[in-house]
Amino acid sequence: GLMLACLLAITWTFAAKADEPRLLRLGTGSLAGTYYPVGVALCRLINEDRRDHGVRCAAIPTDGSVENIDELRSGDIDIAMVQSDLQRAVLDGRPPFADAGPFEDLRALLSLHAEPLTIVTTRGSGISGLADLQGKRLSVGEFGSGQRATWDRLSDTFGWHADDFAELLELSPADEPEALCDGNIDAFVLTIGHPAPPVREAATACEAVLVPGADPEIASGIAASPVYLDATIPAGLYPGIEDATPTYAVTATLVARSDLPDELAELVLSAAFDRLDDLRGLHPALADLAPEGMQSAGLSAPLHPAVQRRADTAERVGQ
Repeated sequence: GLMLACLLAITWTFAAKADEPRLLRLGTGSLAGTYYPVGVALCRLINEDRRDHGVRCAAIPTDGSVENIDELRSGDIDIAMVQSDLQRAVLDGRPPFADAGPFEDLRALLSLHAEPLTIVTTRGSGISGLADLQGKRLSVGEFGSGQRATWDRLSDTFGWHADDFAELLELSPADEPEALCDGNIDAFVLTIGHPAPPVREAATACEAVLVPGADPEIASGIAASPVYLDATIPAGLYPGIEDATPTYAVTATLVARSDLPDELAELVLSAAFDRLDDLRGLHPALADLAPEGMQSAGLSAPLHPAVQRRADTAERVGQ
């Protein structure tokens, strides 16, 4: 009798589970950034077919890449948006992940939009290139954000230390435009997809300008690295900013753990690749997505098995 009761209990548990919508939790970034609306766009495509597959995708606001990696490791989220330079750093167990060590189970799903290094200042600041940042008051992003981690990498490249600056503040992208326009900082430094709300806000409120991030001193370091790309912030995206801005970029990537079930990974892949036109139309940062880049740009982690299977199938069909 006990045996039967146990069997019934087990069967009942599975039946109850099957009826509940499965939740796919996507870690994004700050509400003022680009990751969050891009994550919402991706989830929207997945959720449109929820009746068929019974999965609900939820885009969760976070502090960004570093927090996303921590939550992915601990199992609090299922997929995460992560800057390509941090995808590389966590594989190698380098800062800001040195304490936790390499993340062996990290798997790449796909690559999304470029995130150019974006330096926002006011017209009278005297900042016209990266070297001019020294001695100034800057906001370089909150601890735990990809913005901040990229700043730390940039500082290492130049051999900069905190005392090379008048002040380094850790404001969120939501607070940086006001701080700049009020004269409390001289510039803020972001890695973000464009058009970006903080840049638009600063350009509108106090005629802010963009500083070129391209610099001969870091060009060789960039060229040697698989995670950085040459990039341009296009002209005409922001009021009063008429010229294109040469800089370099990391890439927004989607990652998961190796144990993400294939069918969940496949939902993400089919939303991105099979409905690419729809995805491009959901957010301006996604407007130029191309399948080739989505399969490779900035992906240094091993591919999730579902990605590999999709690539193999495409190859077979192509032959």
